[in-house]
Amino acid sequence: MTFTLRQLHCFLAVAEAGSFSAAARQMNIAQPALSQAVKELESALDMRLFDRTTRRVELTEAGAEFRGAAGKVIADLDHAVRDIRDLALRRRGRVRIAAPPLLASAVLPRAMAEFRELHPGVSVDLADLGTEQIMEQVRSGLADCGVGTFPPAGPGVERIALMRDSLMIFAAAGTPLAQGTGPVPWTALDGLPVITLTRESGIRLLVEIGFESAGVALRPAFEVSQITTALSLVEARLGVAVLPTYALAAVRDGLVVSRPMTGPAIDRDVTLIHATGRSLSPAVAAFAGVLRRNVQRQFPGRGAALPAGRRPQEG
Repeated sequence: MTFTLRQLHCFLAVAEAGSFSAAARQMNIAQPALSQAVKELESALDMRLFDRTTRRVELTEAGAEFRGAAGKVIADLDHAVRDIRDLALRRRGRVRIAAPPLLASAVLPRAMAEFRELHPGVSVDLADLGTEQIMEQVRSGLADCGVGTFPPAGPGVERIALMRDSLMIFAAAGTPLAQGTGPVPWTALDGLPVITLTRESGIRLLVEIGFESAGVALRPAFEVSQITTALSLVEARLGVAVLPTYALAAVRDGLVVSRPMTGPAIDRDVTLIHATGRSLSPAVAAFAGVLRRNVQRQFPGRGAALPAGRRPQEG
């Protein structure tokens, strides 16, 4: 049994108007074409839907029952089309995003607030997780996208660069390494109390690479799990810390000074990831554009160039 939406529309128009000629005028089509569509529908159903007389057209018992079902089909389809259009226009939808704690607390909220103003009908869910958990949630579909710095060899995900991130030295205001604005060599950390993240953090591995490349022994004074904890220890003048650029978002004005590192300079990308083979929904693509704009605003001059065809939509 096959029939078309056009045939259903023609049938419903005749049932509503009680006349083929009136229905044809309402639909702005020729009456013979409308009559043919209804005949084809009756043939497909193997059921007479109208009793036709010279004066009027009346629904048969089968036609009256089918009218309710057909009307529901058309109404449901119209609703589905409106929903799809709303999604495409970002009037409704949902974005589920996962990010590490510092980005989730210091960077994402501003983007979420701007996005809500632009698209109040789209909800945004935020989960603050570790890097491995973020990648697992994105691959499994529990999160639409993730934000952070991820290993280069991560199967199952695609990346959109948001900003270029560098390791920087963070020192309490007034201490020797807080003086000046130029790059600080890794060798200048020799003998200083260094606050590091634990070995579970990818940042710790980069710090170890920096020390090893400079030929300086790393002997941590403190090992902590969170960047905010490391910054608090720096504020208390308990040591210096080598942290990513985005740690600047958690620095309180005047208490901690940051400077770039050199010899070597260690850079990486902060990226938005999504599952391979799953296209970004209009809402997620719009959020990616708002997030990238916020990152560039918060960290001027560090926006990452995007490959052709990978630019997120602006909100």
